[in-house]
Amino acid sequence: MSTASEQPDRAGTPEVRVIPVGPFRNRAGEFEHRLPPVSRAHKAEVLLGELDEARISPAMRERLSQMAVDPAELEASRPERHRIETGWLHILRFRAYTLLLSMAVENDRLLAEAQYAADPQADLRVALSMPEPHKYYAALVHDDAFEDLMDSVDRAARKVRGQNSQEVGERLVELPLTVVPALFRDAAGRESEDVTTVDGNSRLISCLDRIQLEEGWLDGTKSTTPVTALPSQLMRLDLKRRRELIRKSIKKSYGTLRDPEESQTERNRAAVSLNAMTVPVQIIVGYEDDRPEYGTRRFPAAVRSLLVRMNVGVTPFESGAQHAVVAEEIVRALYDEGLFGGEPSCDAEDFRDALIGRGQVRRAMKNLGFDPGFPDQRFALVVEQLTRKERTFNRVFRDKLQKEGRLGIKDRNDAVAELGLRSYSASRTEKQLQSIRRALDTGCLWQELVDKAWFADPVYTDSAIDNVCRKAGQGSDQDRLYLGVIGMIALVTSGHLLAARGSAEQLVGGAVIARSSVGQVIKSLLDKPGGRKLLADAVKRTRKGLDPRWWDAREKRLVEQPADWRGANFDAHLRLAAHAGFGGSDAGNPAAREEALLTRFQATLTTVGEQLDDLISEREKNGTKDRLSWVEVEASMELLDGIKEDLQGISESRRKKRR
Repeated sequence: MSTASEQPDRAGTPEVRVIPVGPFRNRAGEFEHRLPPVSRAHKAEVLLGELDEARISPAMRERLSQMAVDPAELEASRPERHRIETGWLHILRFRAYTLLLSMAVENDRLLAEAQYAADPQADLRVALSMPEPHKYYAALVHDDAFEDLMDSVDRAARKVRGQNSQEVGERLVELPLTVVPALFRDAAGRESEDVTTVDGNSRLISCLDRIQLEEGWLDGTKSTTPVTALPSQLMRLDLKRRRELIRKSIKKSYGTLRDPEESQTERNRAAVSLNAMTVPVQIIVGYEDDRPEYGTRRFPAAVRSLLVRMNVGVTPFESGAQHAVVAEEIVRALYDEGLFGGEPSCDAEDFRDALIGRGQVRRAMKNLGFDPGFPDQRFALVVEQLTRKERTFNRVFRDKLQKEGRLGIKDRNDAVAELGLRSYSASRTEKQLQSIRRALDTGCLWQELVDKAWFADPVYTDSAIDNVCRKAGQGSDQDRLYLGVIGMIALVTSGHLLAARGSAEQLVGGAVIARSSVGQVIKSLLDKPGGRKLLADAVKRTRKGLDPRWWDAREKRLVEQPADWRGANFDAHLRLAAHAGFGGSDAGNPAAREEALLTRFQATLTTVGEQLDDLISEREKNGTKDRLSWVEVEASMELLDGIKEDLQGISESRRKKRR
């Protein structure tokens, strides 16, 4: 028997208590974790099969019934209907064992940081293909190779640990994890089912990190080394072995708690493990589409919609991640509505896969007549498809943005920037990508791209690009707009056209420059012969890994950049040229100065209009119906009236439209 001096020192260490989560009580009347036997789960399994709303397989019914901490809770549970854009999701709520849940195959919160197959330089570790719907069940089907799936979940887990670890164990997880049935083929090629998180990855990983396991329990050896399970290690185990992990871990933890020799630190570690052993879940078990003929076709988009719209995460989505998810939702919705293709040689699936830029992108680009080795061509295709303005197209786009009223250029910009940038997700460094994203976020589009008909026409040779430039100068809207798009892509992705910065004027001797969006700068350059030639040359040069040349207004030809120029210098001079023409401020040319000032005024007016759109969108988002008071807007109204009167004073009379 131990003496007092041999007792473990627990002074000063607060005790972590095991928090009751189930009905079982031991002989002393105290709560104790006990994994219910399989026989206890049979009634819940049968009742799940009798629920009309639950469109899940027999194997999934078995898994869910054995996942429940208290099968009686699942027996009493009834599906809740949750409204999303395309229909209704049916959800069951209960408390489940953490070790029977799996990490999302791909974490949507990390999409903005992923590598995509759309970049010709992407390695094997790229974003996976989009999950497909199951033909009959409410389940996501992952067609990627099993080892690719396992690599993806482990990489996502490491990211979550580093970026969003949660404090769990001393208290229970209270916010439900949103989960969904998933199917994939295991290493042996057999179809395998699992339950994966839609939202709650950080909570799941934080719990797994605190559950006490031994190495031998996972790999079948006799090793007793304490380990933290990787998501892939759990996903490789069948249901029976994962339940055995729960039983062994519970037994180990209670062994520690009952050992009088253990320190308070070890006892607390055991209590934390038990408190992390269970989590509340809301599992999607059914889907009812507003258009019954669609069946489960739109189920993956519905699941994603739940993730973004419910805002159930502990940490809200960052803007880049939310733009990534919404952009993919938009493309899938357009595909579901049959708004891609239209020609016998064009497959709607190819447009969808090309725009999303994941696993099937290269095959899709080839089928559409593009060379997947040219990333700017795919980016141009994204711009082409997302600047259409048919009525149904606009409605689908607005619905996914949850926006009423007019669909403006700014509304389209986030999706264009996110999907287009995927063509450079591997070939640019993280710092370069951040700079490119900032530039695109200022606005990489201009109104003509929506108002006029044009298309992305594959051009690969220098002579073909020169031909586009020549026809653009002859007044061809098609070639002018296409040249602007591929020129914008070349300059922005090479770091020669940046987001407007306060220090840019210092690089051009303090001269006034165009501080407008990237798209407005390009629009201005297209109006200048030297600007068009510079854009065409930038496309040719950046494709070869060379810096673009500058337009010398005096010699009327392209010249190499000065040796001391960097990307910021080129950007500043480009913005000066957009504002005042090539060759400086054109101080000796009154007409040029007037033109530059008009261009600056129009660009500023466009920015003001976009800011008003932002205000209107924010009011719609917040559900604000009250009109602004006259006191708040009177000064602005008078200023706008004055601007209109002054502009009319120096303008021709408006031409009457012919009836």
